[in-house]
Amino acid sequence: MTQPLSQLSPRITQATGGRLEMNPIGYQVASGHAFFTGIALVIFAAWASTQGHGWLRRATAIVFLIGVTAITISSTAISYWWYGVAAVATLLWIASRYRTTWQLWAPWTMIATWAVAALLEMPYHTVPKLQPAASRSLTVIGDSVTAGMGAEDEITWPTILARNHDIAVQDISHVGETASSALQRAQREPIAGAVVLLEIGGNDLLGSTTSAEFAADLDALLTYVSSRGRQVLLFELPLPPLCHEYGRIQRALSLKHGVVLVPKGVLLSVLAREGATLDTIHLSPRGHERMANVVYELVRPGFP
Repeated sequence: MTQPLSQLSPRITQATGGRLEMNPIGYQVASGHAFFTGIALVIFAAWASTQGHGWLRRATAIVFLIGVTAITISSTAISYWWYGVAAVATLLWIASRYRTTWQLWAPWTMIATWAVAALLEMPYHTVPKLQPAASRSLTVIGDSVTAGMGAEDEITWPTILARNHDIAVQDISHVGETASSALQRAQREPIAGAVVLLEIGGNDLLGSTTSAEFAADLDALLTYVSSRGRQVLLFELPLPPLCHEYGRIQRALSLKHGVVLVPKGVLLSVLAREGATLDTIHLSPRGHERMANVVYELVRPGFP
């Protein structure tokens, strides 16, 4: 079961608190919202090209270029073949400027194609809803966003979650963790939770792990943690521009293993808030509090 992000957002907004600290353009890109903004601009350009008003027709080129740029840098992992279909429809629309008979259908074909692309992406921006779990137990596997920076007095969000919400939390997180090292650590520390939450992949994305290596490592990790009927959630990575493949891998493997993929906007809703991080990535004390609240909103349906 899923629920639209818009339905959960009031609770997430309340949980995170504060105003957005991230640059608005950066937030649009990392959250994937730029994809929808770009599609809206591209569709507007196609519609404007059908109108008789001179100023509207003159605006199509600049609006179209901004829209295509937004779509490109959003790193949205829809299938390659649909990107191909959309590219063909777009090229036909461009060519219709020089073929008058094409102007009757090419703009509307392009509008319909990009609208379908938005519909294909929409499910990945809905928030998952867990089924009731066998026990109020949660295993967390993560990197330094979860484990913290290693300070002795640091209280991380899994500890806060366990303390505030009466959940038995097993924290298998470590600074610098990758999908490969997380598997090795999980195999040494048997998983105890009825629900498993993975916040992993950031070090793979920003480090030296290739997309092919990440695919193999994440596949092995999800194979291991999703055994024995556990419910598994995986935070989708907020992606920098032109990193589509890492998102595509997460989506494909989540589907393969029946893992619930948490939209990247959820994690970003914590990282982007004022005072939530020490260095734009690692959580401050306030950030750990907010992360604990957001994670509780995600797992609460599983722990009635």
